Formats: sequence, C-alpha cells, structure tokens
Amino acid sequence: MEGLLLIDFQTGFDSPVWGARNNPDAESEAARLLAAWRGGRGPVFHVRHCSVEAGSPLTPEAGGTAFKPELAPLPGEATYEKTVNSAFIGTALEADLRARGVTDLVVCGLTTPHCVSTSCRMAANFGFAVTLAHDACAAYAANADVSWAPGRAPMGPEEIHAAAVSHLHAEFVTARRTAEILGG
Repeated sequence: MEGLLLIDFQTGFDSPVWGARNNPDAESEAARLLAAWRGGRGPVFHVRHCSVEAGSPLTPEAGGTAFKPELAPLPGEATYEKTVNSAFIGTALEADLRARGVTDLVVCGLTTPHCVSTSCRMAANFGFAVTLAHDACAAYAANADVSWAPGRAPMGPEEIHAAAVSHLHAEFVTARRTAEILGG
C-alpha cells in the first residue's frame, strides 16, 4: 500500500526569517497529491515541526505550528508532532505505517534539505520504498549558511533544493514530479 507523507506544511514557514524561497507552487502541487490520496489512493500522514528553539517561527507561541489551510488534516487523518528533523524520531509514524500495511511512501514538504531529506533517508533505511515529489517541496535561502567555508558564496534556494534532491535520488528515493506520480 502507498501512503502520502506531508511534512511541515505549516504557517511558520511563511515567516520572512527564512529568506528567499524556491518553488512557490510546492503547496499547490502537494494539494494535488493530497486530493488524489483523499480520493482513495491511500492513507495520508501529516507531520508538523514544533520547535523547542527560542525565537523560532515554528513554535506554538509564535503561531507557526498551524497547518497551512490548503493542506490541513481532516478528521481521522494521522497527525504527528516532532521536535527534530526526522518525522520518525519521537513519533509513532513508523509503527502506524506498518500497522496500516504501508510499504511505499510518497513524500513532500518543507524544507527539502532538512526535514524532508532526513525523513526520506530514515524511511528508506527502515525499508520503505520512497518517492519524493520534488516539485511539492521547497528550500529557503536561510539554508545557505556557508560560514564553514570562508570566501564561498551562499547558494540560492533553487541550488539548495536541487542539491538536496540530487543527494537523495537513486539512493534513498526516486525523485518524480507530481504529474508523473499522478499519472498525468
């Protein structure tokens, strides 16, 4: 069975603190996937990040843990809260996937190089076949800290996204466009 895993589509990622973002269509592509799964394709699993870092836009106090309206869970859809990058650490996600008979996952979310990447890697290591809907994911300029490499120019969000997807594809995931996943 194929499940859909939506990671961190929450209002805290609308904060300007993240900087420039690639792929303004990530949410609409994710909504297309969600509609297909809600239409009978398989179970849906929502994850949100509840930061424990002071000042983070992803804290309940900042209001950043609310799901984006177009991707909010419906009653009965599984929802998980995490405080680290992986959707599997500190949650019942793996056990629930296995209990539902899920063997394959389609994953999308925010941000590509962080929670999406970490969750995809863990899912693959747990033995799930993972498809990454790369056009239903996005990265931000804030992901471009190059302080470790003096003189290196920061990458833009599109480069960050492409690098993250490239590191995952063919080892941990099969990266595909939403249209390909949906057969169109």
